[in-house]
Amino acid sequence: MEVVYLAGGCLWGVQAFIKTLPGVRFTEAGRANGTSHTLEGEYDGYAECVKTEFEPNVVTLTRLMEYYFEIIDPYSLNQQGEDVGEKYRTGVYSEESKHLEEARAFINNRADCDRIVVEVLPLKNYVRSAEEHQDRLTRCPDDYCHIPEGLLSKYKKG
Repeated sequence: MEVVYLAGGCLWGVQAFIKTLPGVRFTEAGRANGTSHTLEGEYDGYAECVKTEFEPNVVTLTRLMEYYFEIIDPYSLNQQGEDVGEKYRTGVYSEESKHLEEARAFINNRADCDRIVVEVLPLKNYVRSAEEHQDRLTRCPDDYCHIPEGLLSKYKKG
C-alpha cells in the first residue's frame, strides 16, 4: 500500500469520490501542511485533504491524478465551487518523492500545464479531521457538495 494526500476543495465530496476508485483501499478526511498538530485554534494554513491509501499494482499515481482532475478545477486558486478560501486550494502531498515527481510529470505533460495552480508539495504535517467530517456525504447526502452527483458516483461499484 502507498499513501498520497489529495486536496480538491471541500473534503466531503473529494472523499466520497476517491473512496469509489479502483485500487483505493482506505480514505480519511484531514488537513495537510498546516502548522498545528491539533484541530483547535485559528486557521493555520492547512489544505482540506483526503488521505488516500492505494494499491500501486491496481492503480498508479498517474491514474489517480487523472481521476482527481475529473473533480477539480485545476485553474482555480483557493476556490472549488462555492467553497472559497486558502483551505480549499488544490494540492497533491506525499512523504514519497516518487509520488511528487509523478504528480509533477502528470501536470507538466498536459497542454494546459502553464495554467494549472495545483500544489505539489512534500507532506510536512497531517491532522485527521474530526469524526463529523469522516465520510460526511455518506451520512448526510443532502449536505452541499461542489462535485455533481453524477460524477461523485461515476466509479461506484455495484
